[in-house]
Amino acid sequence: MSSDPLTGAVRPNRLASTVARLQPLPSGLRTWVVSLLLGRAVPLVGTAGLRFEQITSDRVVVRVANRRKVQNHIGGVHAAGMVLLAETATGFCVGMNVPDDKLPLIKSMKVDFQRRAVGGMTAVASLQPEQIALMRSQDKGEVTVPVVITDESGQQPIQAEMVWAWVPKQKQVSAHPNGRL
Repeated sequence: MSSDPLTGAVRPNRLASTVARLQPLPSGLRTWVVSLLLGRAVPLVGTAGLRFEQITSDRVVVRVANRRKVQNHIGGVHAAGMVLLAETATGFCVGMNVPDDKLPLIKSMKVDFQRRAVGGMTAVASLQPEQIALMRSQDKGEVTVPVVITDESGQQPIQAEMVWAWVPKQKQVSAHPNGRL
């Protein structure tokens, strides 16, 4: 997001604008369309079949069903699938707020596996207003994004801490000697 130089108003970034344009759709259709679009933007998200239940500037809810393509050897959601769920929810929470001229990057992740998961899983990532203001106003920085991951029993089989950074995007440099690609 960037500020309008004339009014100072915050303009949404491309991700936030895309999500906002889909708000008039009925809830079930909106979830399907947002999940399809974001799954195409990040192919692993689409391959794993993650579903975006809610996506706003301060909260993202993502779900993964316990299906064969994400299962481990004991029939539960694979550990890598659980981490993907947490990383996706926190990453899109940051992505909804970082201006288009900045690049969000995962800086670190800490995951503690507490217990065996039951069924599908849901991750809820959230940001505080101060964190959002920092992302929108600072050229670069980092933020710890809280995320709660629950399974179908309502328990938290994993606890995760995701630290995201944002940096200015690098200008594209042409590989062609005449400045053409």
